[in-house]
Amino acid sequence: MKKTTFILGALFASALGIMAQTTPTARQEIRDLPRKAGSNYLAYLDPVQPLTKAPKGYKPFYMSHYGRHGSRWLLGDGDYMNPIRTLRKADQYGKLTAEGKKLLADLERFYPTTVRRLGDLTTVGERQHHGIGRRMTEHFPEIFKGKADVDARSTVVLRCILSMTAECEELAAFNPKMKIHNDVSESLQYYLNKSFSGVVRQQNDNGNRSREVNAAKERYTHPERFSRLLFNDQKYVADSINAPSFMRSIFNVATNMQSHDTDIDLLPLFTNDELYDLWKITNIDWYLGYGAAPQTGSVMPFSQDELLWNILNTADTCVVKKDWNGATLRFGHEICVMPLACLLELDNCGLVWEDMETLDQHWVNFRIYPMACNIQLVFYRPNKGDGPILLKALLNEKETTIANLPTDQYPYYRWDDFKAYFTKKLNDFKEKYPIENYQQQRRR
Repeated sequence: MKKTTFILGALFASALGIMAQTTPTARQEIRDLPRKAGSNYLAYLDPVQPLTKAPKGYKPFYMSHYGRHGSRWLLGDGDYMNPIRTLRKADQYGKLTAEGKKLLADLERFYPTTVRRLGDLTTVGERQHHGIGRRMTEHFPEIFKGKADVDARSTVVLRCILSMTAECEELAAFNPKMKIHNDVSESLQYYLNKSFSGVVRQQNDNGNRSREVNAAKERYTHPERFSRLLFNDQKYVADSINAPSFMRSIFNVATNMQSHDTDIDLLPLFTNDELYDLWKITNIDWYLGYGAAPQTGSVMPFSQDELLWNILNTADTCVVKKDWNGATLRFGHEICVMPLACLLELDNCGLVWEDMETLDQHWVNFRIYPMACNIQLVFYRPNKGDGPILLKALLNEKETTIANLPTDQYPYYRWDDFKAYFTKKLNDFKEKYPIENYQQQRRR
């Protein structure tokens, strides 16, 4: 009998008086918006839900943030050229259908835009961060008014730096008097984009992730119809093409086309079932690599231990300041936002689930880490008199529960409770795995 452990903020729903809402399944979401099948390629979806008003007698004064860069080109030249080469060769032998020829023409037309642009932020990605920065000032003007103090730091990757720039431009436009400090340095990488180390690296390399992903590829890649659509000779396909791999390579390009202002749409090449099946492979891969998967020891979220220490320690220095308001903005990658959301147990991100065949029914990656995904912790202080510092968590600008952290006024939690809970969680991990290489920089 398989065990399941849910780390769900919904456990507190009855006590908090939260109205239960019906959430569509991942299959329904992909059917209704096929580009969601792109997982981490999903272009950021602007939030539509209104935010809860500040608690009576409180106002926001500080934001602690980590955000991913916006939409980008794919990272490797082979991502584009390998499928082009396959199609070119088939075309030379007269093996392409009309649909295959159209696909080749579309890829040939798009490819010149990728030259010396691999991994770069696109105009779509830039707009995403302008929108996020603008909404920060609209939702929380108290944080960014007057002599607000904003510390913004980015990894050394250009798309992250430009994403930081776009958001800061919106903040400066809102309040030219604001003090904005930008910093980019290799010295910040240890918490802005920490590499796998210690037990996290050991669990990632234990073979379970690759075995499960390879099994998922076998189980969910069905190229027969897709091959007939593009190639007129199935014997040629069997003899000369790795059809499953080719299908996934086109899926990779097709789902990232939403990162660009282009009229090329390759998603109609796939049926709804094919999009959903191919998405499930990526969902499994990311859960095993960054979620609390038991196959990888449930330790992968702790890849962001240094980032969470930085969030806790920095906030500790900000909440004690009197008559002060500002923000700490951090910019990096989805490989940090995803496990950080799991480590913080936002909604059901921290789910522990054994059965990969049913994972898609319980844990959905594109809800966590689209392009420009972000986590915002918004801090509130009482307007006058004494009272506890409160905070709420936003995942992609949507209010979220923090599982296992009780509160009687959702979506607001006591900062002291938040700090105590996650300090203990990090210290327990450090005590259990003392070989972890904890950096001294965070203890400055």
